[in-house]
Amino acid sequence: MLIEKLAADLKQSMLAKDAARTSTLRMLKSAIEYYKIEKKQESLTDADVTSVIKKQIKQRQDSIESFMKGGRTDLVTNEQAELAVLKTYLPDELSPAEVEAIVKAAIVEVGATAKTDMGKVMKAVQAKTAGRADNRLVSQLVAASLA
Repeated sequence: MLIEKLAADLKQSMLAKDAARTSTLRMLKSAIEYYKIEKKQESLTDADVTSVIKKQIKQRQDSIESFMKGGRTDLVTNEQAELAVLKTYLPDELSPAEVEAIVKAAIVEVGATAKTDMGKVMKAVQAKTAGRADNRLVSQLVAASLA
């Protein structure tokens, strides 16, 4: 499971005295524990852990954007390092061509004909991609296909 891999990697980074990786993994472990408490669950599935990782990645991307606008390159570098560590725990992303094929199949499957059916198509696509596609890209492809 992903939680065990995170724990093992945290231990390795501590032994290797890799401060940046260790702090990032500790932060991630803490976020996972908060999620567990929030959902009132004893254990989490890999899908739950992946959703926490994606949320942390989104936070880092937003922070990088904000820091770049503010001219804080020192903070941008730190956030990019954390982002790189977090991305190693996500499944491989689908290529835009693969996502487009899934979108077209979902449109046919759902029977969507207009932009009002976008929600149905998005739900079907997200079920098939299982977190391996960027939701912005999916949304753009769905909107373009239904236009």
